[in-house]
Amino acid sequence: MTVGLQKVVDARQLAGAATLIWREGEAQIACVGWRDIEANLPIERDTIFRIASMTKPITSVAALMLVDEGRIALADPISRYAPEFSHMRVLRSAEGPLDEAETDPAERAITFEDLLTHRAGLTYADFHLGPIAQAYRDALGGDIDSDVAPDDWIARLAKLPLIGQPGSAMHYGRSTDLLGLLIARIEGAPLGEVLKRRIFDPLGMKDTSFLVPQEKRDRRAAAHGFDEEGRLIKRLTWGGVVAAERPVVAERPDDMAYESGGAGLWSTIDDYLKFARLFVGDGEVDGVRLLRPETLARMVTNQLTDSQRANSGYLGRKPFAGGRGFGLGVSVVLATDKTDIMGRGGVGSVSWPGAFGGWWQADPNDGSVLIFLAHNMIDLAQMAKGIGFGVWAAIETFQSLACADG
Repeated sequence: MTVGLQKVVDARQLAGAATLIWREGEAQIACVGWRDIEANLPIERDTIFRIASMTKPITSVAALMLVDEGRIALADPISRYAPEFSHMRVLRSAEGPLDEAETDPAERAITFEDLLTHRAGLTYADFHLGPIAQAYRDALGGDIDSDVAPDDWIARLAKLPLIGQPGSAMHYGRSTDLLGLLIARIEGAPLGEVLKRRIFDPLGMKDTSFLVPQEKRDRRAAAHGFDEEGRLIKRLTWGGVVAAERPVVAERPDDMAYESGGAGLWSTIDDYLKFARLFVGDGEVDGVRLLRPETLARMVTNQLTDSQRANSGYLGRKPFAGGRGFGLGVSVVLATDKTDIMGRGGVGSVSWPGAFGGWWQADPNDGSVLIFLAHNMIDLAQMAKGIGFGVWAAIETFQSLACADG
């Protein structure tokens, strides 16, 4: 395992990674490379990574806990809790002008199920070239550490037109961020406090949070990326297509109100294992039940139509066009003859990646969990030039080696 990944590190295509294979109650962990290439600090088992979109399944589980308690229903309109979304407009063309004359009324309300399946008509700025992209950037601030307060963030998003009719298509984007803020509004507490009380404390996830405490910050992985010549460097700011120049591993202000349920968490490989085991334990880990078995079963069941699977994609990929579907916040394997970056598990395996180079998979067929954590920043402009794919190569190497070990 270590030798295969070390080749990618030695080729300077990846700063480093922490990997985990969990089978039959035993964890095999391998750490390669550096958490900071300038300071020569190695990645260790307790290194804290920003897990980006691996946050989404955690937020989705929190929402489904509310469903189990009868606090919300999947079919409930979100306007019941966010009246800002009562009268939405929809772009006639996703890349078209934002003028009201170029929009139509939403045919129905956005539901919680729409948010969980990314069929709400929301998107990410970087996935579009039309006016809606800049409108998202101007309205919502940063993708993760936005300086827009939660209620204002919700109001600003609600003023933007949707890029598709609710329920009609999967558009990967801000749905889980909105879901997280609605959870916080329903619970009457910041999302971080809700997740800590509902998930992190019960499962013993002591190093998972939106804000890394001062005493743990020396364990964080630094951000790495590539210069224009493709050389591995330590990154201090986002740049290019991703966003305006700003720190990527900033000292997040302790009083920052916005917490990204779609991409904001920091975690460790051991902490994420505790969460991922929910999916091989029918919603329970070591006697701690978070979801009813039937709720977890629905979460890991494909919710997309064949047409939605065939036409949904992001970052130039169409991961659901083959043997994969999408449930309530996680990707799920439908046929094993199709393999991709999402993983190579058996039918029913669930997984999801993170933009900083993270990926995980839980396979109920053999009870295994695979986790890969890294901190290589994605720059879409560089990827268009063939720069920055080393982290994906490393993930695929890990997947192949892990499957061979099994």
